[in-house]
Amino acid sequence: MYRRNFVLSSAAALAASGALGNMAFAQAAEETVALPETEGNATEAVAAEKPFDFEDVAAIAKEYAGREYVQPISQLQGSFENLNYDQYRAIRFRRDRDPWAGNRSFALDLLPPGAIFYEPVEINLVANGIATKVAFTPRLFDFDPSQFPDGADMETVGNMGFSGFRLRTPLNRPDVMDEFAVFQGASYFRAVSRGTLYGLSARGLAIGTGSPEGEEFPIFRSFWIYEPDPQERSVRINALLDSKSITGAFEFVISPGAETVINTRVSLFPRRDLSNVGIAPLTSMFWFGPADRKRIDDYRPSVHDSDGLQMLTGSETRLWRALSGPSTLQASAFMDNDPLGFGLAQRARNFDDFQDAEARYDLRPSAWIAPQGRWGKGTVSLIEIPVENEFNDNIVSFWQPADKLVKDQRHDFDYVLTFAAQIPDSAPIARVLETMTGKAINNANARTYIVDFDLALFGSDDPVAQIRASAGRIGHNYLIRMPQQGRMRLSFEYFPENAKLADLSAVLNGPEGALSETWIARWARE
Repeated sequence: MYRRNFVLSSAAALAASGALGNMAFAQAAEETVALPETEGNATEAVAAEKPFDFEDVAAIAKEYAGREYVQPISQLQGSFENLNYDQYRAIRFRRDRDPWAGNRSFALDLLPPGAIFYEPVEINLVANGIATKVAFTPRLFDFDPSQFPDGADMETVGNMGFSGFRLRTPLNRPDVMDEFAVFQGASYFRAVSRGTLYGLSARGLAIGTGSPEGEEFPIFRSFWIYEPDPQERSVRINALLDSKSITGAFEFVISPGAETVINTRVSLFPRRDLSNVGIAPLTSMFWFGPADRKRIDDYRPSVHDSDGLQMLTGSETRLWRALSGPSTLQASAFMDNDPLGFGLAQRARNFDDFQDAEARYDLRPSAWIAPQGRWGKGTVSLIEIPVENEFNDNIVSFWQPADKLVKDQRHDFDYVLTFAAQIPDSAPIARVLETMTGKAINNANARTYIVDFDLALFGSDDPVAQIRASAGRIGHNYLIRMPQQGRMRLSFEYFPENAKLADLSAVLNGPEGALSETWIARWARE
């Protein structure tokens, strides 16, 4: 839970009410559904003249955008009040209360409020076109007696709502329902694919990330989770996003597997004109790698969930921006028109890259955003924030449109979000495998850079390295083949001269153009 404190502690004050207010469809109190084996667990049904769908959520979001934003107030009571880390982890959803009991394809866990999860989230189940709100009760949970020796308060609950939910499926073994996605905290959610462990997160929306005014954290205040048929291989979810500046309707269709694919649909309704909005944001952690060790005293070679920002521009240029552990906040923006893809990747895949038998950073997934349709002009933005440990997320990437999101207008974005060990791009072009740097041996005012590319896609003729610096100068570059390691190594020295900040880039070219993706890194004077 504390793994996400950097982002969630700032969002904690945005506690959300569980009530939806005036909805665009009638309430039918006589329509109820009980979770399995739940005594006295009344639920409130929402009946509609037509099957509930995404446009119903969009109508709610539009109606909310016309209201003045009021910060909701949480009401944590009884056993859910003032929980510490261990106590919160000792509260577990009862598997016999799974609303999809008997479905062999998917299982659903509802998550309790408390600790850093202040926002009461409304959970609605959709079956046969009817949306039904689940009433919160402590009887949905088991309380570990080692943390609750006097038992749990099963009566005093108030209007707390849930903190989110998780989904399970037979992902790695046919007889085990593995967790593959979780939505919890502000507008954050995570997913894994087969053979990977939780790492980086996705978000519904980013507002003002890295700005002097500070960041605004929207929240998912309500979810509608559609019950899948036993034969289905995907789960459909609608969500209502709310914040001081904007509301939004979201749809996620999640298909878990060797690649966990989330088809995402978004409609946004600004409460005011917005120019600093991040679409399809990803959040990760980078503490240090082979190029960032000089200030780190740690036995491990690297500690990170992601090691680079990968991009496929609208002109089909492939870029790799190596992440860093900066001493000051760094913001980078890559201009583009109708981007084809971007994401945060973990390319270090060997245990020896990390030597961490507990965290297993070598098993963290990558995440890739593939825009659907034309997104126009804007920038792929990257924010890198200084950290002093591995427990805080400090890397954020997103698409920032060039045009403002205008108040009283609907703004639609569709994209496919994929969690997988490798980014789903099989183009025959050499990828960057590793970046290393250190003080130049013969010149204290220069730095040596080592960039290793995958050797497999180069022919017998050596490519030509094209190296650039936005400030300072480049010198003493050479290429060397390392067949035993499967690497083409580029080495060069960078002379900052009077520069305080510089972006470096390198690409390996052949007679007909680029043979590698373009490597990019940032140097900053400390």
